[in-house]
Amino acid sequence: MPLQQLTPASHTPTAAARYGGGAMFFHWAIVFLVVIVGGIGLLHDSFPEDTHEFWINLHAIIGLLVLGLGLARVWWRVTHKSPALPRESGELSRRFAFPVHLLMYVLLFVIPVVGIVTFIWHGRAFDFGLFRVDFGVHKNRAIFHPTEDLHSWLAYSLFALIGLHVLAALWHHFYRRDGLLARMWPAPRDS
Repeated sequence: MPLQQLTPASHTPTAAARYGGGAMFFHWAIVFLVVIVGGIGLLHDSFPEDTHEFWINLHAIIGLLVLGLGLARVWWRVTHKSPALPRESGELSRRFAFPVHLLMYVLLFVIPVVGIVTFIWHGRAFDFGLFRVDFGVHKNRAIFHPTEDLHSWLAYSLFALIGLHVLAALWHHFYRRDGLLARMWPAPRDS
């Protein structure tokens, strides 16, 4: 059942209250990439050992994509105004929406940067298939070990915030029924 059918007509966001196509693209593309890069990050040690380098390299390249899309999303957000929260969303949502989103943005930048430092000081080169980028840095455990731990803990923090974000969106949709979730959900095409 489409999301719009689950939302009472009186609480369906108007076109003006919805996010635009660009904001939706950046949101869902980053969600998709974070799920993939997070999954690879969590599971690559359980893959066959002879494939670890491939998975770590793929994790790093997708992390670079997340960083690039995150920067583009911030640019989009600065140049395109977000719709205001509906009045029905409540004081708690109004108070915490901005700081939680800001912290997620910060983590979307800091995690890949710390990951890049870890990757490079592991003595690795980015392999893009057609070309490689090698910084010529020798493996240095004194640098990559703490940054690897920091990268992991920051990623777990992002996962926790994403979980909170998803729970809040579901709470707004199923309990408050204020149309908040439908603002970022692509509208079905008219047939």
